[in-house]
Amino acid sequence: MDDLSAPPTNYISIWSREGQDPTWVNTVILLTWLLAGIVAFIPFAFGTSPWDAVTLRVPGNQGNWWHLLAGAPFFLAFPMLWLRLQALFSRQLPPAIQRRFIWSFVGFSICSTTLVEVPFLLHLAGTSEWQRISVLSLGFGIIVASALILLFRRRTLSPLRACAVGLNTAYLANTALCLVVYAGATGSEWSKLGWLISMVIVWPIVSELIWLLSQTFRT
Repeated sequence: MDDLSAPPTNYISIWSREGQDPTWVNTVILLTWLLAGIVAFIPFAFGTSPWDAVTLRVPGNQGNWWHLLAGAPFFLAFPMLWLRLQALFSRQLPPAIQRRFIWSFVGFSICSTTLVEVPFLLHLAGTSEWQRISVLSLGFGIIVASALILLFRRRTLSPLRACAVGLNTAYLANTALCLVVYAGATGSEWSKLGWLISMVIVWPIVSELIWLLSQTFRT
């Protein structure tokens, strides 16, 4: 996915254009990921936030490995915020060690989402058939589509944009899954405020991912 050695000349020329998106586009993207970071700490469903899920503080003492793995990818918003700030204010490639950490986070999150999908794959989740199909299609579909494009077109992306594609893919696959699973969650608006915010910010994130992937065919 990412050449961790010294970047070739063509990568450097692509990198030099990273911060040239219109100001309003960068502002919308930064605001979107800032909201995504906030979602990690506010109730997503049944008064439980992703942070509660990761720390196994789920109502009824029902916290388990599934909640932990479903909650962890929400924290990808923070490396994504750092990456967008790098694109805006720096003309240097992030050090290789930092890119290694990003890809480690992406790999862990994709593995987490895959494991979260297992109960749906084995008909053990107790959801309706349309929810099961939606969860499997969105979760695996986003990951597989992005992975295939990156595999065959990775040399047309700078390391920064490749990292952004990885983070977007891992975040969206998990968030789409959670949006479907908790679509029918009951309770007050505050108890599912994270879900409501995610329903709004998921669209600019999808647009960003599509735009990033489209650049691989235009370069």
